[in-house]
Amino acid sequence: MRKLIVVAIVSLDGRMECPGRDVLAMPMDHAFDSHNLERLRGTDVLLFGRETFEGFVGFWPAMTDPAHAAEVLPGEPEQQRVHVEIARINAGVRKIVFSDSLRPEETEPWRSSTQVVARKAAHGTVAELKREGGGDITVFGSFTVWNDLLEAGLVDEVHVMVGPVLLGAGTPAFQVSETVRLRLLGVRTWADSGNVVLLRYATEPPVEPRRTGQ
Repeated sequence: MRKLIVVAIVSLDGRMECPGRDVLAMPMDHAFDSHNLERLRGTDVLLFGRETFEGFVGFWPAMTDPAHAAEVLPGEPEQQRVHVEIARINAGVRKIVFSDSLRPEETEPWRSSTQVVARKAAHGTVAELKREGGGDITVFGSFTVWNDLLEAGLVDEVHVMVGPVLLGAGTPAFQVSETVRLRLLGVRTWADSGNVVLLRYATEPPVEPRRTGQ
């Protein structure tokens, strides 16, 4: 049975973006990119909300060209290589966008590998995907989508990279209305990275309420 893994970068005070929806306030350095590439290599399906998908499709297709990567990341050959590999995996992997407004023609140049699914069908679609064999189902960004799936009990692991910044305000990463219990799987650090720690958690089944006697 496939696992659904959420990958997120958050500030030390638990925000995903600062006011104005600026995700670039987060320190997305080489450790962030390298970890994302590791996750992508084991991924068969990517899940998105509309906004994150539009951000991906606006940036990554051009990065399949090493010359373009060199222009964007001058003097950083290793980062160029990582970005090109990420871009090529993103292009070929199966992608599902949960949206009630995105049209298939708006998914170009990834239309052949992208399916648009109504938001009300998200739980059933994910449950069916998890019953299939294959690699992981992964979510980057798309916090509205993955918070909903987390609360519905459909997420298996949450990988949180904590960046050394306090945003003070902005979008909270976790927006669930009920308790979700987690179990720590591991902690990873990079000595040469400002993203000081990666926390890997597995989700735990909800605790059943105790029944009292009559």
